[in-house]
Amino acid sequence: MKHSIKPQAIRASIGFAAIFALVLSAIPAQAADPVFPVGSRLGLVPPAGMVLSRTFEGFEEPGKNAAILLSALPAEAYDQLDKSMVPEALKKQGVEIDKREPIELTIGKGFILSGTQATSTAHYRKWLLVAAAGNVTALVTIQVPEQDDVYTDKVMRDALATLTLRASVPDAERLSLLPFTVRDMAGFHIDDVLPGRALMLVNAPADASKDSGTSNGPDAGKDLADRTRITHFLIAAMQGGPEEPKDRDGFARDTFDQIGGIKDVRIQDAEPLRIGGQPGYQTLAKAKDGQSDTDIMIVQWLRFGGGGFIQMIGIARADLWPDEFTRLRTVRDSIDPK
Repeated sequence: MKHSIKPQAIRASIGFAAIFALVLSAIPAQAADPVFPVGSRLGLVPPAGMVLSRTFEGFEEPGKNAAILLSALPAEAYDQLDKSMVPEALKKQGVEIDKREPIELTIGKGFILSGTQATSTAHYRKWLLVAAAGNVTALVTIQVPEQDDVYTDKVMRDALATLTLRASVPDAERLSLLPFTVRDMAGFHIDDVLPGRALMLVNAPADASKDSGTSNGPDAGKDLADRTRITHFLIAAMQGGPEEPKDRDGFARDTFDQIGGIKDVRIQDAEPLRIGGQPGYQTLAKAKDGQSDTDIMIVQWLRFGGGGFIQMIGIARADLWPDEFTRLRTVRDSIDPK
């Protein structure tokens, strides 16, 4: 039996659809999420037309030479900038400040300086935002061509109002900034990253918190008892290096001698070896911590190739060395240049 759809049912359906569309149109559009440049704790909603920069932490529209640069400074920098003669410093760069205004953001208080800048080739409108944001001072610098009528004062201030701070940068994102990969962290965690250059790993043994109740958090290393309980592993990609294999012994000795904070060094082993299929060199030594006189062990590995070398330095307390040395080698063997 065939069923027919009655005209009045169609009209009712259309009526409900119209009402539903009207209700939806009354709901405000979801605000855009802040965008964080890779490795930056600071982020904001960029103006339409600007994209993440590939050359600096911020956003740009290259065709217009318009840019937003984000920088995170130490927390104490805010008071210094708030009280200093910032306009005078900017004037030396050709920036003329027209106005200074306070601003309240979700991340904290701050102020905006706005003005213009003249260079030998162009004139720009400039905005500088300084804000106290938790444990950092947020510094945002904006420039757009003076004649541009898209990035207006309102547009740029609206963007500044979305400035936000994330609690931390994901480890995977921090590691992506390095010119090498680490496939196995062997229980270590990231202490610091120097983008494009170096990684500092730390590992606190199980007994690291027995005496003081602290481990390897932000205050780790401040007192000597804790500092000597923590194993440190520095991995750095460097340019240059010896051109001839016969020069690697002397080069390894010179780089090892530049390690600071140690004394009474006694070399136990210094020899070439292969690391990740590439020529390398190992230097192993006993020493004392320069401040506490604690007995420590130090290993330096150099891995040569690609017009440079990777320097790896591991330092741990002597009585913890057997286990820590195994972990250090695990990390070493998992490192590959990108």
